[in-house]
Amino acid sequence: MRPVFRVPGIGAYAFIMGIISGYPVGAKIVTKFRQDGLCTKAEAERLLAFTNNSGPLFIIGTVGITLFGNTQIGILLFLTHLLSCILVGFFFRFWKYHDKEKIHSHMMSTTNSSVTFSNLGEILANSILNAIHTIFVIGGFVVLFSVILSILNECQFFELLNHMVTPFCHLFGISNNFITPIASGILELTNGLRLVCEISQKAISNNIIVCSFLLGFGGFSVLLQVLSITSKSDISIKAYFFRKTITRNFGCHFNDTVYPHFSCF
Repeated sequence: MRPVFRVPGIGAYAFIMGIISGYPVGAKIVTKFRQDGLCTKAEAERLLAFTNNSGPLFIIGTVGITLFGNTQIGILLFLTHLLSCILVGFFFRFWKYHDKEKIHSHMMSTTNSSVTFSNLGEILANSILNAIHTIFVIGGFVVLFSVILSILNECQFFELLNHMVTPFCHLFGISNNFITPIASGILELTNGLRLVCEISQKAISNNIIVCSFLLGFGGFSVLLQVLSITSKSDISIKAYFFRKTITRNFGCHFNDTVYPHFSCF
């Protein structure tokens, strides 16, 4: 982790758990590292840039198998997502390159708490309560943005957006069927992906590229989830937001290269 990403070795835990568990586990672990004094602010921001990702259960299971009905597409999207976050992590090793902050030994000593038989019940109870709290926060943001999408739909906002953006889509040779799904996905990821997968086209590669775009960005719902977690520390979300912007471009380019003529039946 140190030679490649310029972060502490403990960052491997955040990286692996972020890949396995999905949003916003990576952000939660990195914030805990910073609160416990296990990394500097710059290192926490570098870690946050590439450890908070969508998980394989969602990408392969929900998007690939459930929405597309194709396991191959799910695996392709997950590999794209994974490679993109690794590339971004490598590029973000230069983030705040000349940072001079040091981790003091007295800060690290406060985090060394041993688990014994006497306090095992308390630790398990706190872990369960913490997990339940995180699940409610995630669900709350999804519901909130689903309501916002419903209000925008009832106000015919997406129809107006469609009329405004259609000329630009024709200019670049993009189907205007993707306007509403992309706008929805930028606000709330799951709803946007569902709409993208419902679009019927001869070349499904366009659907895959748009899904990769949305998975890379994560939507403002995920962004606010991360902000609600990192606000408990001094971690800036600027690097994370910038990373999400460039990750989606990596993903789209990779998908277009691997499956330029992926056709559906």
